[in-house]
Amino acid sequence: MARPDLKTLTATFLSADEIGIRLEIVGGLPIWEGHPPYRHQKAIGRIRNTIEKLPQSDANCACIHIDDVYINFPDGSVKRPDIAIFCREPEEQDEMITLIPEAVIEVVSKGYEAKDLEIGPRFYLSQGVKDVVVFDPYTLLVLHVRRDGVTRRISPVQIDLECGCRCTV
Repeated sequence: MARPDLKTLTATFLSADEIGIRLEIVGGLPIWEGHPPYRHQKAIGRIRNTIEKLPQSDANCACIHIDDVYINFPDGSVKRPDIAIFCREPEEQDEMITLIPEAVIEVVSKGYEAKDLEIGPRFYLSQGVKDVVVFDPYTLLVLHVRRDGVTRRISPVQIDLECGCRCTV
């Protein structure tokens, strides 16, 4: 069976959105959740307001951050990270993004802890994302996952990302 084009895939996922479902597909496994509550959205906004380029960084990264956008990964998986950080503007403006983010930040939603804490980090790293940050607004736990290991901290904490950006979670 041929893989659907980006326009068809985008339309399908946006249709799920219209009925209040966030749909993702990871390694062929469909995962859905309801739209996140205010606490979740508030955390995303607060974190996004802190994203900036490291002053001492030589990296050529624009630290472009986008919340809640569908990304079509090379293996055919579709994820919708709470915050995706890119070094350049993605080319896709009206369809799913195919550019791999440099970093991803996920905010845990009640009832979906496994998706954000167990499935997400391994998946993102396998697709080439360099930094995966997971924040639990209920416990204030912050996981910073890279290929070389996992750091556990308590929010608020400032995190320097490999791409030359930083954020406070």
